[in-house]
Amino acid sequence: MPAAQSYPSPRIMGRLRLASQGLVGGGFPTVPDAVRWMTAMQAQDLGHALWAVGQRVPGSHASDIRAALDAGTVVRSWPMRGTLHLLAPEDLRWILGITSHRLMNMVAGRHRELAITQDDISHCRDIAWKTAEILKATEGAHGATREQLFQAFEEAGQITKAQRGIHLLGSLCQRAWLVQGPMAAPTGKAGVQQLFVPFEEWISESRELDREEGIAELLFRYLRSHGPATVKDFSWWSQIPLTEARTALKSVQDRLIEMPYAGTSYWLSPEAAALLDDGVPGSRSVLALPGFDEFLLGYQDRSLVLALEYAGQVVPGKNGVFKRIIVSGGEVVGTWARTVGGKSIGVAPEPFAGQLGPASGRSFQAQGRAYLEFMAG
Repeated sequence: MPAAQSYPSPRIMGRLRLASQGLVGGGFPTVPDAVRWMTAMQAQDLGHALWAVGQRVPGSHASDIRAALDAGTVVRSWPMRGTLHLLAPEDLRWILGITSHRLMNMVAGRHRELAITQDDISHCRDIAWKTAEILKATEGAHGATREQLFQAFEEAGQITKAQRGIHLLGSLCQRAWLVQGPMAAPTGKAGVQQLFVPFEEWISESRELDREEGIAELLFRYLRSHGPATVKDFSWWSQIPLTEARTALKSVQDRLIEMPYAGTSYWLSPEAAALLDDGVPGSRSVLALPGFDEFLLGYQDRSLVLALEYAGQVVPGKNGVFKRIIVSGGEVVGTWARTVGGKSIGVAPEPFAGQLGPASGRSFQAQGRAYLEFMAG
């Protein structure tokens, strides 16, 4: 009778993911380095995205990520799943080249409901470019706010109500005609915003990859930065059809390590795999990660790091809004919240079962202080 195969524990798998993502083991030296390594970081909530990068760049502050956005060394757009992500500027165009067609097909029905045609999108491109040109000449602005573009659209007969405006803007970004650029000065209740800039004006140099080469590049970088992960995880994350993802794996698997786990092939970098021999770091780590962090959201199957019975506490009502998470030793053990009392801002843990132990509680409080200092800096 053959011996039972020995697998790493789920916690070790989780810690390998922490190491691959730069969340333990030293992280990355700069903000662009972290974003480039991760390839695409979920960023529909910019405040959460700032902390996601900050957790991977020791000693950084929120102002450093904002400065990278202002300088164009990091950009924010809709490269996949119709969701905003942070990317290296040179990666955006080629990723859009392999992901945007499918997304545009997915929203075609909604565009018919909103009476958005290809001519409308081209018309809005011309309006957006002209608006940016006028604002640059008259105000020295490096782009236009969403409100300024919507006003220009309306004045040209393009309705923006009922989500039509945001679909038009998204379509312009999907076609690499616009990109979100520097931070806009805060005004009124608009909150944190970025200016929209003509793509070529903001991103002057882009890598050129054809579809086959691009899918292979995207798959390799995803598995290197998110591993151990499966090809199905990648297909969900990127929305690349599974058949194409499996074909791409054949061209990159010699640069990766295959790890069988519970009857499924997981893939990771040789450097991450070597930690199994040298000792996977993070066994006592406690991290206060933001909502939507790639550590949890970046996989189709999240059960390795989040027990199914607690999934509803991270995404209440399955509404797609991820709460901030506490990760202990590679496992999600609770959520946490930012608290405001008068002029005092703090953090509060919400563990799944009982309380955090004394050591974990102290580690979480240290993380909370780091978060508050990061956001204030």
